[in-house]
Amino acid sequence: MERIVIHSDLNNFYASVERKLRPELAGKPIAVCGSKEERRGIVLAKSEEAKKAGVRTGDTVWQARRKCPDIVVVPPRFGLYMEYSRKVKAIYSRYTDLIESYGIDECWLDLTHSTLLFPPFENKFTFSGGEKYFSDEYLCFLGDHIRNEVKREIGVTVSCGVSFNKVFAKLGSDLKKPDGTSVISKLNYEAVVNGLPVEDLLFVGRATREKLNKMGFNTIGKLAAAPDKVITDAFGKVGETLLSYSRGLDEDPVKHMDEKREYKSIGNSCTYPDDVTSFHRIERLIYVLAESVAARTREINQGLADTVHLWVRYGDLSDFSVQKKIRHTALCSEIARHAFELFKANVKQPFAVRAMGVTVSGFDNGVSQITLDESAGNYKKLEAVEKCVDEIRRKHGYDKIQRGIVAEEPTQMHNDIKNTHLIKPANFEDREKDKKD
Repeated sequence: MERIVIHSDLNNFYASVERKLRPELAGKPIAVCGSKEERRGIVLAKSEEAKKAGVRTGDTVWQARRKCPDIVVVPPRFGLYMEYSRKVKAIYSRYTDLIESYGIDECWLDLTHSTLLFPPFENKFTFSGGEKYFSDEYLCFLGDHIRNEVKREIGVTVSCGVSFNKVFAKLGSDLKKPDGTSVISKLNYEAVVNGLPVEDLLFVGRATREKLNKMGFNTIGKLAAAPDKVITDAFGKVGETLLSYSRGLDEDPVKHMDEKREYKSIGNSCTYPDDVTSFHRIERLIYVLAESVAARTREINQGLADTVHLWVRYGDLSDFSVQKKIRHTALCSEIARHAFELFKANVKQPFAVRAMGVTVSGFDNGVSQITLDESAGNYKKLEAVEKCVDEIRRKHGYDKIQRGIVAEEPTQMHNDIKNTHLIKPANFEDREKDKKD
């Protein structure tokens, strides 16, 4: 049976939620921005009005105001956006339990065996060459039904792409924004897809696009028609994936809503209100990051990590990143120690650090054995203490218990990075594709 996959994309999600709760903002250009005082003052999301004025995600506040002088700037409320995201997914769950999140504002749904009622018209199917396909009208009905339910009950809009695989469904959700349904079916996909720029294809980032363009493949259709050897010689295994995606051969299933997502890495970063110039402050701030990374590592239940990565950005906006292999761990103290050692080994005074990030990777999925060295180091006891801290914070708030080294840094005492810096999924090139504006 032909699959029915919908990709839903909540339109201007953060800004839409803010407008929902503040009706006086209706019709006004809105930008949800980080704190200017803390030098996180960039546009995280914008309304359709701001978008039409040229405001882009990633603009600084002053750039947004220059493009749109009457723009209303509001601070982000990530907990609220998570709540609305859960409400939307609760609507989807009425019709299917095959719901795979792609960030806070996007999902794939598999409605092939859905409880969603079929419409009472006769042309549910179309025949072509003896094959029976769902009609474009029927597929559009399904997308429209999902959109209207979300709009009516939640008060935000969603764009839907309906197709026979995840890649084309994602592609379709970008075609009619905001608040539209696009159908890419087995009957029309060549006419709809082939002329689109190759960068519209899922997971084709900037570097891949530039390389494909230099090879003469600037549209999805040209990529689909390319000789297999030309693409695989240039891109290896990734080339096989690109060819499959461009030809509509994606068979990746939509995951069950309860299925554990597999993470390649867990990390967090922070931009500081002032440039950091001392090793002692660097160590304290690394502990703040390591707390969130360790807690998330324990939450995802993929075992222990064997690699620590450190990213540093200086006041002049230059940056570098380094990494090192370590014994498997999920302890904040060990992650922080290794990250600080990386810093000391690669940075000499004087320095002025504007931002840092700490990441772990190489999860063992619970197969590592506790060695004598780990037992001697009281690994299990330390792990139990950190899990206890996790539970206290869940019940009573992040700042109710802190390490002494962090308490020396007043600006970070209430900085719950774990719950205010949301995770976005990574693509197979380990880079997040630039979001389209």
